[in-house]
Amino acid sequence: MTKISIIGAGSAFTREIIVDIFKIEGLEEGTIALVDIDPERLAIARDLVNKIIEMTGKKWQVLASTDRREVIAGSNFVINQIEVVGLETVRYEYEIPLKYGVNQCIGDTLGPGGLFKTLRTLPSWIEIVRDVEELCPDCIILNYTNPMSAVTLLTSRITDLPVVGLCHSIQNTSRQLAKYAGVPYEEMQWRAGGINHMSWFVELTHQGRDLYPVLLERIADPELLAKDPVRFDAMKYLGAFVSESSGHFSEYIPYYRKRQDLIDRHCSTGYNGATGYYADNWPIWRRTNDEEIKQQLSGERPIELKSSHEYAPIIIEAMVKNEVKTIYGSVPNGGLISNLPQDGVVEVACMVDRNGVNPCQFGALPEHLAALCRSNMAFFELAVSAVLNKDKEMAMHALMVDPLTSAVCSLEEIKNMFEELYEAERRFMPEMK
Repeated sequence: MTKISIIGAGSAFTREIIVDIFKIEGLEEGTIALVDIDPERLAIARDLVNKIIEMTGKKWQVLASTDRREVIAGSNFVINQIEVVGLETVRYEYEIPLKYGVNQCIGDTLGPGGLFKTLRTLPSWIEIVRDVEELCPDCIILNYTNPMSAVTLLTSRITDLPVVGLCHSIQNTSRQLAKYAGVPYEEMQWRAGGINHMSWFVELTHQGRDLYPVLLERIADPELLAKDPVRFDAMKYLGAFVSESSGHFSEYIPYYRKRQDLIDRHCSTGYNGATGYYADNWPIWRRTNDEEIKQQLSGERPIELKSSHEYAPIIIEAMVKNEVKTIYGSVPNGGLISNLPQDGVVEVACMVDRNGVNPCQFGALPEHLAALCRSNMAFFELAVSAVLNKDKEMAMHALMVDPLTSAVCSLEEIKNMFEELYEAERRFMPEMK
């Protein structure tokens, strides 16, 4: 019988993932184990899952505990959604870098915010992986926690358990591109590869017609350009559209956030690049999500059993029913993309069946796109190595090679910023040498 553990069950992802799992035809029973260190959010998640079971008529058992060791044993799938000390640190990671001129929109993957999220998250995740190895050694780990590449890279370094990092970038962006180009999504073909949040749609066609000339013509319309300003501008010069939103992507490269005039020109509102968007809004989103679920449980709001595009349920269905599916996942490279570091993590198409997640060889990226990916991968390599070696200087070096930070600051300024952030957050992470 299938057993699925969700660690960090208070996350907003749980609702969509559970609905999709319970909509799998033929998967009528099993066990869902929910883990969260926050008892209140765990209770909300447990009640929500039980409510969806009731609505779908399934016969799943629900276990819930703040102690993962009580409930995860024998899991076939372990879904990671943890957030480590985010509410207490989100202002530090935005406001301290801003004093040094580093202007972030999201700050959860690269840059000062991404680095310190890595330093906070990975030590806790290492402890979880050790318990998973002991208690459910036959499982596959499905990771949703950012920084995706760093979490997946570390996991591949410390365990032989299969792991795949899962995001919404490819499925969401491909749908956006179909709308932008004015073609039916079901008829559009593409080929994409790179790293999480920086995969490149190197081929994009409809019935044999290259869609890039169409997009280049259409973004002459200021209204369309404004819908995705950074990604469209980058597409003009780099020749390919990237997989993550304009706001996220603007932080991973050195071109758009290093001067206020560039920010004013290219980075607009919300996920299109607003300054401090995540720091200002994430605590509110979290509260709002919890309140919305409480209202759904009380009957004040309906629970919509609408399918999402999340990959975890697709993987579960493919493996349990041995039905071949295709997803895009972050996996160890090992030759999949020939001109990216072979011991790093890349995002490629993967075929899934009862044998698990089987990545497909991509080949080589256009060299200029590979170079942008490699700049991010060097950051992840240093950040992960810093955690594994408890090496503070290595963590600082990660910030020194970060594309945005290095475009704005001198080495001395980066060192001072790092030390200020480290002092502000040292109580939230293990001591480093």
